[in-house]
Amino acid sequence: MRISSNASTAPPLVAPVTAPPAASPVLAPLVAVAGAFTLAQLVLVPPGMGLGWDESVYVSQVSPHAPAAFFSAPRARGVPLLVAPVAMWSSSTELLRFYLAVLSGAGLYLGLRVWHGLFPLRVLALAGALFATLWVTLFYGPQAMPNYWVAIGALVTTGCFLQAKAQVKVEVKAKAVTPYSLRHTTLRGVAAGTALMAWMRPTDAVWVSLPLLLLLVGARGWRQPRLAAAMAAGLGTGAGAWVIEAYARYGGLVRRLDDASRVQGGLGWHIAVDDQLRSLVGRTLCRPCTGELPHVAIYAWWFALPVLAAVGAAVAVRARRRTPTLVLLACATTAALPYLFFIGYAAPRFLLPAYALLAIPLADGLLGLVTGPGGAWRPVAGTLVALALVAHLGVQYSVLQRTVDRTSASHRDWDRVATDLRRLGVRPPCLLTGDHAIPIAFYAGCASAAVRGNNANITRGGILRTAERVPVAALVAADGAPPEYARSWPAHEVAGFRLHVAPRGH
Repeated sequence: MRISSNASTAPPLVAPVTAPPAASPVLAPLVAVAGAFTLAQLVLVPPGMGLGWDESVYVSQVSPHAPAAFFSAPRARGVPLLVAPVAMWSSSTELLRFYLAVLSGAGLYLGLRVWHGLFPLRVLALAGALFATLWVTLFYGPQAMPNYWVAIGALVTTGCFLQAKAQVKVEVKAKAVTPYSLRHTTLRGVAAGTALMAWMRPTDAVWVSLPLLLLLVGARGWRQPRLAAAMAAGLGTGAGAWVIEAYARYGGLVRRLDDASRVQGGLGWHIAVDDQLRSLVGRTLCRPCTGELPHVAIYAWWFALPVLAAVGAAVAVRARRRTPTLVLLACATTAALPYLFFIGYAAPRFLLPAYALLAIPLADGLLGLVTGPGGAWRPVAGTLVALALVAHLGVQYSVLQRTVDRTSASHRDWDRVATDLRRLGVRPPCLLTGDHAIPIAFYAGCASAAVRGNNANITRGGILRTAERVPVAALVAADGAPPEYARSWPAHEVAGFRLHVAPRGH
């Protein structure tokens, strides 16, 4: 229904803004934030860092450099599609990192851009800066991993969802014109955002979208068939592909869901809040997540999130943007819920969608603290907020630097092992089994295999038959025991590992 511009009409969902409908130079702050984010990735996360374990699985699906690694049940095909434009023709990690850094900067801009008109520009710029300066955002932005892209999809979906409900009044040359509807554009944005999430991680897409779906179904004034259809179309593309693959490769949907739960340690009631705290020190995968909690300075910002979210909600009520703020907080809560209470381990990247959604109300709250108090209290509040942000940035940079150094060192070890494999005659076509077989095999251009565990894809007999045709090696930790089938194979010490190479024609 068309909304009249008459002054007696009920207040709109959000406060009207005055901006031309076309791209405008007033969005330069968002461009600056996105550009700085891209540059920071290239400077602080070396493009030559090498691919991690999960990255090698995703990239191997489309790269001609090595055979595709085993693709376990929880994974989805979004990341291989994302990296395909580069990985299909180049094996350069540096080029792939540069491509992903630029793409992630563009994604951040678009994720913030769709909120223009729902929040002031200064709030969006600060929100982007807060999200982009988290060590986990900088670390995973240029990586071939799904979580950052779920975060961008979450921003696009929620922003376009609310824009589709709003009518924006535009003034051109100080003369009011008939309000125009963003509905057609934003419906496509809702579909695209949900599709991005679903292609990357279908279950995350459902959790993020849950409050929006509940609004469409149960809230008066929110029941719009076209909006529901856009969300269904977006979710259906990614989740539908995952379901089809379940029947084509995993023995059906129920079997794939069971396998996915097993790979993740059995989904159910698990309080993983303390695990997430331990991972904030830079533990990219905290499984098992044991040991002491890090110094309080590492995770103090984490406990400030709900406080600042409450302040942001209070500011939003006064500024007549309560609805978008509450939607953001609801979606952030459901995005975080499974990783705080339903999984038995932690990885800081799991919470990236929640951090992205929280960033906007947090920025609103921080600016409210700085600009709200009057008189002598305003400079005091501004000083305290500035000092807190400087300390926060120092902590984030420190954790990022240690994480990059540690990760780069481990990836260099993998590269040395791959070099030694070639020196010992294990060259493509070849097969590698054992500890860290998946990433090292990708580095060496070999196939990888396992007879047990989450990535089991071959039998003992299959390995021995393969050894009759191509070079085969088993990799074990220096203090570990080789598998039974490789005990008689000659052993070699390589970069902290022991490599058992099958004799030719074995």
